[in-house]
Amino acid sequence: MQTFAKLKFARISAQKCRLVADQIRGLPIEKALDILVFSPKRAATMIKKVLDSAIANAENNFSADIDELTVHRIFIDEGPTFKRMRARAKGRSNRILKRTSHITVVVSDGEVT
Repeated sequence: MQTFAKLKFARISAQKCRLVADQIRGLPIEKALDILVFSPKRAATMIKKVLDSAIANAENNFSADIDELTVHRIFIDEGPTFKRMRARAKGRSNRILKRTSHITVVVSDGEVT
């Protein structure tokens, strides 16, 4: 049984978010939550919320045992980029790219359905 949760249009770049996602991929839920709680990165709080949602989906929709769940897959896709301009000297401007990402977490209990 696999259950997933998504966070779309998260205001963080996919590159920064993937650093945290790589740390918890394939781990049991308890260990993954410990890593996310004590991580100093901003992406860790976003990923923790999505992981909590995926756990709740597994528990409520499929009556899964939380102790047997693992982070089966986690992937970070790039979302749309907000383009802004910043004024510079002599009437010029610089482009500012405000990147977004889509976070998807899939938890599984190891059973094939």
